[in-house]
Amino acid sequence: RDADVLLAINVRFGEMTTDGYTILTVPVPVQKVIHVHASDREIGKIYVPSLGIQAGPNAFVNALTPVEGKWSAWTTKARDLYEATFAAPAQPSPVDMVAVSAWLRANLPEDVILTNGAGNFTVWPNKFFKFGPSARLLAPQSGAMGYGLPAAIAAKVAHPGRMVVCFAGDGDFQMTCGELGTAMQAGAQPIVLLLNNGIYGTIRAHQERTYPTRVSGTSLANPDFVTLAKSYGFHAERVDAAEAFPAAFERAAKSPTGAVLELTISPEALTPRQTLSQMRDLALA
Repeated sequence: RDADVLLAINVRFGEMTTDGYTILTVPVPVQKVIHVHASDREIGKIYVPSLGIQAGPNAFVNALTPVEGKWSAWTTKARDLYEATFAAPAQPSPVDMVAVSAWLRANLPEDVILTNGAGNFTVWPNKFFKFGPSARLLAPQSGAMGYGLPAAIAAKVAHPGRMVVCFAGDGDFQMTCGELGTAMQAGAQPIVLLLNNGIYGTIRAHQERTYPTRVSGTSLANPDFVTLAKSYGFHAERVDAAEAFPAAFERAAKSPTGAVLELTISPEALTPRQTLSQMRDLALA
């Protein structure tokens, strides 16, 4: 909001990146915007840029000439704020995803490919993982539930030698869990982290914030995910505590037929910094 110039590299300007279209004015921002994207269809789709450049992000960055300016204090502060986002409080849940995410940051290979579908659980691969130059994230643009599993299978087909880890919610997973059969048939079996909290989390969050006394249709009766995954030839196990996750993941990584780890998540652990009960209490207040 306070910038004079924005250099947006491979950014799709949408609801999430603009804080609900409030940071930039439509269609011509107050700030000068340099929009770089691999697709010419993204440039100017929402905002008219001062300069639009069609280029892939890697090629564009490699073509830049380093410049010096008096912004070191600003960048240091911004970096410190970014690093502080990883220090979320412990989650009120059998499996604490703050602890799990910290372990994954320290132990996943540099060229890991992460995928996810849609739901509150996507905050963990999106905001609690540090992507180096070789890591990749495959995720939907428009909130497509079930995207993560087929994306992970496709990634494993394209890169059989790389570790592929899919993050899925329980409702999200059930949208496309039959694709485990595709994975088995293609011999492209990723590691799936199935965060099972027994609810459609994002929809429940909207209900609790807006209609806290009228929750409807967001509780789930789930199948036995471990048995389901094993029927497709996957290694599968249920993880009921964060302390048990590292050993379970190591077993999953050694499985030649992929793995599904069902993580027991409390419905209370709906976001990294606000519980379901806190949402409801604030709404009622």
